[in-house]
Formats: sequence, structure tokens, C-alpha cells
Amino acid sequence: MSRSRTLSLLFVNISLCSILSLAAIDRKAIVQCFNPYRTSSSNSTPLQVGNGNFAFGADVSGLQTWLTYNTLSSWCWHNSSLPSIPNQTEPSDFTGLDWVTHNRLVNYAQPNPAEAEISQWMIANPHRVNLGRVGLWFGDRDVLEEDVEDTEQALDLYTGVITSSFVWDGSDVRVTTMADPRSSTIAVELSSEKLADGALGIFLDYPYMTDKNKFEAPFVGLWNATSNHTTELLHQSHRRATIKHTMDDTIYYTTIHWNEDASLSGPVPSTHRYILSTRGCHKLSFTVSYHDRPDAVDATFYNVDGTGTHINTNVKQIHSASERYWQNFWEDGAFLDLTSSDNANATELQRRVVQSLYILAVNEAGFDPPQESGLVNNGWYGKFHAEMWLWHIGHWGRWRRWALQDRSVPGVYKQFLSTSLERARRQGYDGARWGKMSDPTGRSAPGEINSLLIWQQPHPMYFAELDYRSHPSNQTLEKWADILRHTAEFMASYAYWNESTGAYDLGPPMYPSSENTDPNATMNTAFELAYWKMGLSIACEWQARQGKESPERWKHVAEHLAPLPVQNETYVIFEGIEDMWTAKDYTEDHPSMLGLYGWLPPQPDQSNLTIMQNTRDKVYETWNFTYSFGWDFPLLSMNAARLGDVDQAVAWLLDESFAFDDVGYHVGGARVPTPYMPGAASLLWAVALLAGGWDGSEGGHWPDGWKVESEGFVPQL
Repeated sequence: MSRSRTLSLLFVNISLCSILSLAAIDRKAIVQCFNPYRTSSSNSTPLQVGNGNFAFGADVSGLQTWLTYNTLSSWCWHNSSLPSIPNQTEPSDFTGLDWVTHNRLVNYAQPNPAEAEISQWMIANPHRVNLGRVGLWFGDRDVLEEDVEDTEQALDLYTGVITSSFVWDGSDVRVTTMADPRSSTIAVELSSEKLADGALGIFLDYPYMTDKNKFEAPFVGLWNATSNHTTELLHQSHRRATIKHTMDDTIYYTTIHWNEDASLSGPVPSTHRYILSTRGCHKLSFTVSYHDRPDAVDATFYNVDGTGTHINTNVKQIHSASERYWQNFWEDGAFLDLTSSDNANATELQRRVVQSLYILAVNEAGFDPPQESGLVNNGWYGKFHAEMWLWHIGHWGRWRRWALQDRSVPGVYKQFLSTSLERARRQGYDGARWGKMSDPTGRSAPGEINSLLIWQQPHPMYFAELDYRSHPSNQTLEKWADILRHTAEFMASYAYWNESTGAYDLGPPMYPSSENTDPNATMNTAFELAYWKMGLSIACEWQARQGKESPERWKHVAEHLAPLPVQNETYVIFEGIEDMWTAKDYTEDHPSMLGLYGWLPPQPDQSNLTIMQNTRDKVYETWNFTYSFGWDFPLLSMNAARLGDVDQAVAWLLDESFAFDDVGYHVGGARVPTPYMPGAASLLWAVALLAGGWDGSEGGHWPDGWKVESEGFVPQL
């Protein structure tokens, strides 16, 4: 397609959005105005189809033909071989390190120099598996992307279907790609005259997973380590075949179903590549299902309803299921229409919102918490970070898509409760201490920051209170009761009574959310103090709603926490910090002090509006925002909104350092790989705040002159 035609289409698209906005909100039309469109592959981000527990990333061919984009899930993990060094051969050999904590020794899960090998093994294992690659096979010819012409690709956000086309060797090639909403299955429709003579087909391939790379982006796995793993064509019957993939102790299966007369062969010698080809047909429709048991009919999946089911291997049925699933997604919950605003910023914000909603539903709606890069690639070995759970999935409730949030919370807290109770017990605390960087068993990866971070602890209270606000019932109270009780017990136990000040201290040792201070000198951090008070107050209110008395200790801690640290009439990161506003290390990470008046509601008798305004001014004056990333900008936006500056609130969401690529992925930048999902997720949280307001200031908060329609938003705390 020529550049002029592409620009014309974009102009028509934007004009159509403006016309449509004159009527009541037509969600389908607005969503499709922002359908991603490409004429070449991106080297950093694919287009994806998926369902929250499974995602398939495609290059511009509609498959993984020219770029080895990833097929990731919430259920498939791999452990590399354990170390063979004596006394470091099992996780049970790991002992961590003891730190002096308020006049006693506390053991923390930190890498021990005397146990370096098992420490690193526990950090890197298990790691998330790239299930495999599916691409176009060009026979004996090596066809590159630059060898094809007239390439076009579009993702219909409203149906979850990618349509890709190009011309190769004078023949049209068209690929339609979609995912089953209920299992780890893609369905593909391929059409071309090249199929008939066997010049075109499909390949499947498998990588080996390694624990050597903390970040694997944009591609996951090793494709040249074929001797380290095995694949086997278990059986092939009429229009169906199953492949077994074995990597050490990890075993999973791929079942391929096809509609036309075709056959699967392989593996190609010295590879793990299999070829699906046909002759005499101009069309090849097939499904590829990944599962954990040899017989796909009996395989267990992490389905959207939490149960196992039979795999749907019918292409037409999956196509219909995808259309229904995504239509329901878009028509359910809250929605925002900014298209009546004659303002380029409003159009760009609308694009980011629509495309982020789709991307997060594909990547951040599983039964386990998401990793930082969702199901696009692997960061931190594919593990998830507990302090980020609220950023990752809390927006689903704000957009009233509770079914997606309910997939993982409170279930993950119940799943991790036993390990969290044991962690607190070993350290001499009551209740449950939630870990940070975890695997699906709840085991926290060793690390100094991992073991000393605390701002994840009140998250269950925030989740629960938002849930109760939308679902004020005994069922909601009961659902969260045990989690909140155990969480509050730890929070009250962790706070240390300082006899000299007559207040409870948080830390040392501890890390604040900005992770940029000396943990042995860090205590009474502003954000964590505010969050501790909020969390314990919610826990006490939860007890009252159930007709129960709150433990006196909870109330005493909440009412007698150390005051927020203030220097020169500004809030600072922690009590006693030196050179807060002049030291480079302190003014270029998360400006978390602003979070206690924005993302968090201001806590009565704790925060001061004038001091907060002074703090905002000082942050704006001194901060190195070019080093900021991810949720920093939505945090700044929510603070600006609550302080009454809606123009600045919107400006932060469109800041040049808060970038989104051409198809809607939040750009990680210099500090983390692309995409960085908390950036997109926190964008949605901030937009929900602007659309629904908050207690005492309900309704929309938008710049003058913007014409905004919204549906379904409720005020935040």
C-alpha cells in the first residue's frame, strides 16, 4: 500500500471517529477506529491474539514466519538442572542471610555468597516457557520479509482477529489468525494458490528454555540448542497429529487439527521443525493447541471459568467464539468516548485507552498475576512481582470488568497464603508476609530488594475495599476476610514500637517503593506510612462490617504510626533523609510521595494539603523525568487531578517520556524492555479516576473544551 493511501485511510479513520461521536456511544465503531495497522513487522512488538492466560505473538505475516515472536501461557514453566555443588543441590539447601532488625536477627531470603549457585538457581527458576513457533513454510526457498510485496496487516480489536496479506512470487497470500477464548489454541485460515503445488505450507518449531537471561525480549528461548531437548510426533491420524516436547522435567503437547487433505512431517533432521503441507488445495485451515496431557480431549486448561474443558479444535467455532468473547468484552463494563473533542491530545488518549484495554485483556487477565511484560516476552524470568499486582489488574475493577479481575484475586492470595504465613513465622512475625518476585507456588525469589520491600503488604486491603464498594455483600466480606485478617496481623506485628517517640516505626531495614535508598538507614517512608494506615483502617472496618471486634493492636498501630516525614514543608522519601532534593539518586525514580494523595486517598489526620502542594511543586522543579518510567506518569496524573489541575493530569498521560508504540504497547525505555505492562495498566487506572472522580468530587474531570461521554465509571476512594 502506498504512503498516500495509508495516510488517507488514517484521515478517514479519524474523521469517521468524529462523525460517530455525534450520536450515543457506539463502542464498536470507536474501538474499530483504532484497529492497529501495519505494513511491515516491528522488531520489538508483535500483534497478538489471546485470552489472558495464553497469547500468540505474530509478525506481519500473521504468524511467526520472519520473527520468532513468542507463544506464552500462564501454565507452562521450566526448571533448569539444579547445581551439582555439594550442599547446593536442592532449594532446601538455601539458607539466606540474617540481618539485625530492631535488636534481633531476622532471616531474609537473600542470595548468600556461600550459596551462590543455589541462590541464583532459585532466582532464575522456574522460568516461563515459550510454547513454540508457528510460521509460513516456503518449501525449499528462503523467503525473507523483504522478498514479498503489498504487505498489509490489521487487527480487528472488536473481534480479536488478525488479517494479514501479501503478494509472493506473483500470488496472493492471506492469513487470518485468532485465539480460542477458553484454551491455549490458535486457529488459522491460510489461502493462496501456492498451497496447491506444495510451494507453501506451515511449520511448527520449538525452542529450548534457559535460565541464563533475566530479560528475554523480544524473543524467548534458544533455537540453536536442539540437542538439549526432544520432540516426538506421537501419532498422526485423519487430519490430526500430536507432538510431544520434552525439556528436562517439563513435558507438554501440541495437537494440530486441519480441515483439508494435508499431512504433517518431521522433525526436519537436526531440528525440532515439523511441516504441515497440502497439494491440490488453495486453502488450509487448522488449529494448534498447546496442552499438558498427551490426549488433547483430556487436557487440562486454565480456562476463563477456572475449570478444565475439551479443546475446541474447529476453526469456524473458534472464529465465532473469538467474535463473541471480544464483543462481550467491549460492550461490558465502563467505556469512554473522547472522539467529540476537536483535540489531538484527546484522540491520542482515546487511542491509548482502547488499544491498552485490548492488550491488557490478552496479557493481564490470567489466573496468576501477570509478569511485567505480560505474555509478550519474558522479564525477570517470567515471574510476577507482588508489589505490582494492584497496578497490573486493579484497573479491571475501575473499568467494571470484574470477571477479569476475579480470575486472580483473591485467589492468588489464598494460593500463596501458606508460604506467606511461613515466611512471617520464620522471621518472628504474626500473620502473612507476602513475597515480592514469586513463582506460581508462592516461593519468593531471593533478593535484597525482594525480601525488604513492604509496599505490597496492604494491597489486599485496597483490592478488597474496591470490591466491596461495587459488591457490598456478605459474600464479598467473607471472600476477603481471612486474607485481610492475616495481612493485618503481619502489618501490626511488623510495625515497631519506638519508646522514645511514642510511635510505631516501619523499618529499618526496608526498601521504599522507589527502591533507591540504603535499607539500613531507611525508616518511616512517606508512601508506606500512608498505605499502612489505610490498610489497617480498612481491616478494622472489615471486621466491623462483619459484626466483629477488631484486635486492639490493629487500631493502636493505625492510630499511632510515625508521622509522615517532612523537611522544609515538603514530604520526603523517608525520615532523616539527607539532600532529598539535590541528590541525583533520590530525584529520578518513582516519586512515591505524590502517591499518597492521588493513587491513595488522603488519610485523615495524616496528610496535609499545603505540604502536598509544596511537595508537588518541588517534584516538578527537581525531578529527572527522562529517567521515570511505567506507572510514574499515571501516579503524577492522579496526584495532579486530586489537586485540581486536570490539564496537567492529562499532560502527564501524554508526556513524551510516557510513550506508546504504533499498536498500543507501552514502551519500556532505557530501564526495562518493551512492553512494560504496568504503564498501560496504570494509564487505565488514571483515566478511570478522571472519568469517575473520587469521593467528594464525583464525576468527570477533564480539560476545558473537551467533549467527553462516559459510561459505567464509579467514584474512587
